[in-house]
Amino acid sequence: MKKVFMLLAAVMTAAGLHAEPKKLLVVTTTTEYRHSSIPTAEKILAQLAQDSGEFTVDFVRQPPGKPAALKKNATGADQMAFRIAGDQWDANLKAALEKLSPENLKNYDGVIFASTTGDLPIPDQHGFLDWIKAGHAFIGIHAASDTFHGWPGYIDMLGGEFQDHGPQVSVDCINVDPSNPATAQLPKVWTIQQEEIYLFINYDPAKVHDLLILDKNPKNGSPGHFPVSWCKNYGAGKVFYTSLGHREDIWDADPNLPNRKNSVEISRAYQAHILGGIEWALGLKTAVPAR
Repeated sequence: MKKVFMLLAAVMTAAGLHAEPKKLLVVTTTTEYRHSSIPTAEKILAQLAQDSGEFTVDFVRQPPGKPAALKKNATGADQMAFRIAGDQWDANLKAALEKLSPENLKNYDGVIFASTTGDLPIPDQHGFLDWIKAGHAFIGIHAASDTFHGWPGYIDMLGGEFQDHGPQVSVDCINVDPSNPATAQLPKVWTIQQEEIYLFINYDPAKVHDLLILDKNPKNGSPGHFPVSWCKNYGAGKVFYTSLGHREDIWDADPNLPNRKNSVEISRAYQAHILGGIEWALGLKTAVPAR
């Protein structure tokens, strides 16, 4: 009987009958600052999904028509129109985020927050955290830590909260765990030529598993421990976070990208970093053998 099962497994593998791809929901909505790199992030995440074949992506995107700020000399009619347009946009955003309801999340294996900001009107905050704890994946990218500042449960789940950042700089990221899929393709010291580097509050290195750190403050060069990327367990779920991802040329390996400051090799390394983090959070890969 054992030989029959082994033969069946071999036949299925030869026929290309693999497990169904995991399903990810990518959220790129914002209520505060909106990064110009978000469309690039959406494109690259879809590309990584297609090229790997390991997962698929659906999106919760920003509804169109968010009203611009009122001018100082706005008339009463202008103010009224602004309020009406704002209320309508808020309703559209809330409707879009219904995809994060506990009932709809049953269709997914994980969620990616890609440069989300502000307080997003998700339908059930406790239900969302319970869903992750039950054994699902949360992947946070860049400004995911600049989201839900007033929600301690979210900050605890993520493992840190954005505090501030200085000008874009070149940094030497120290790879403290080259066995993790998110950092396995990176050198021991990964130099990024230009990026916006976050500083954090409500971060405890004892409560996360660091992947990339800096040993110097990116704003003033003072020595210390400054996290860049980490992962952690959250109940039965897994959380991966990277603060990198501000610039288009971090995400996109197109050599003809305008205003490129980072090399194509850095972009490819970043894509491997993101893909490995997704694979780890989804349980597709664990430790990678030492090179």
